[in-house]
Amino acid sequence: MREVIVDLGPRSYPILIGAGILSAPDIVTRWLPGPQALVVTNSTVAPLYLARVRDALTGSEVRTLVLPDGEQHKTLAVMNQIITELLRHRYSRDACIFALGGGVIGDIAGFAAACYQRGIAFIQIPTTLLAQVDSSVGGKTAVNHELGKNMIGAFHQPRVVLSDTEVLATLPRRELRAGMAEMIKYGLIRDAGFFRWLEENIDRLLALNADALPHAIERCCRIKAQIVAGDETEVGARALLNFGHTFGHAMETALDYRGWLHGEAVAAGMMIAAELSVRLGRIDAGAVARIADVLRRCELPTRVAPGISALRLREFMGVDKKSRSGRLRLVLLDAIGSAALEDNASDEDVMAAISACLPETS
Repeated sequence: MREVIVDLGPRSYPILIGAGILSAPDIVTRWLPGPQALVVTNSTVAPLYLARVRDALTGSEVRTLVLPDGEQHKTLAVMNQIITELLRHRYSRDACIFALGGGVIGDIAGFAAACYQRGIAFIQIPTTLLAQVDSSVGGKTAVNHELGKNMIGAFHQPRVVLSDTEVLATLPRRELRAGMAEMIKYGLIRDAGFFRWLEENIDRLLALNADALPHAIERCCRIKAQIVAGDETEVGARALLNFGHTFGHAMETALDYRGWLHGEAVAAGMMIAAELSVRLGRIDAGAVARIADVLRRCELPTRVAPGISALRLREFMGVDKKSRSGRLRLVLLDAIGSAALEDNASDEDVMAAISACLPETS
């Protein structure tokens, strides 16, 4: 089993990565702060892994809550179901929420944990590749609003992240490919060597190779843990993790959180950010070609979702938590493996980059 530590002083926690973690009750239960546990999952994951987690928690006071699956359900109204369950059964301050699922469950259950009695413990058990390499780590919790993604939330760190690589065997191929988008992001913003490794090992990763997959998950987690340890609440360098996300989040909002997976929107968003980086003279066309090639090999989008105009995408980008004083703060590339913040890109350049990535039939 691999271990990565998110170093936040007294609030530090481990990320455990390996096959069969959910079948090891001693690993799951050692992090419980008290006898009460609520396992929050969704209707897709519950039939696959809920019983296994319940069995691991034998001896504790365990209840479960199964929510509907999908980004469109990441709302305050659905989060209120978690709060109601906690109140109905009089969960105390030493209770713990288990977030069993992908990024949506992790975000919504984590936000409920942050809010209930001003903060109780929660444990991440990510069941998608995207969640294992990104969203389960770092303590960002949130729900969506019809006018903007993740605009209502809190920073609330988990006690532990338990990433069982065996669960990825039941992940739909589309979800697996969507998770690759976040892996690619880490190579682009921080580690050129890892990006080259991804170019060489895409097929092994998509085949769930038992050596390649844990290595890649661990590398992504180490990069994120290092960044989060230096900037937990995103006042500086942590914003680099949003490469492609300002454009991607705007696409998700424009689509009403339906149709595209988060990783698919991020993939297209990274292409727009790369095009803007070229337009501003930061990288050359060869780098953009490498990015497009690796995304296509993962069968990920490299263009804006059909039906969204450049103007409409730009409109939704204005409602973004990364904006500062009314100005967009974008993450652009200086090279593959090196990213920087940019808040002086003109609207003309932004619109030109978006237009370059519109569907060819537009």
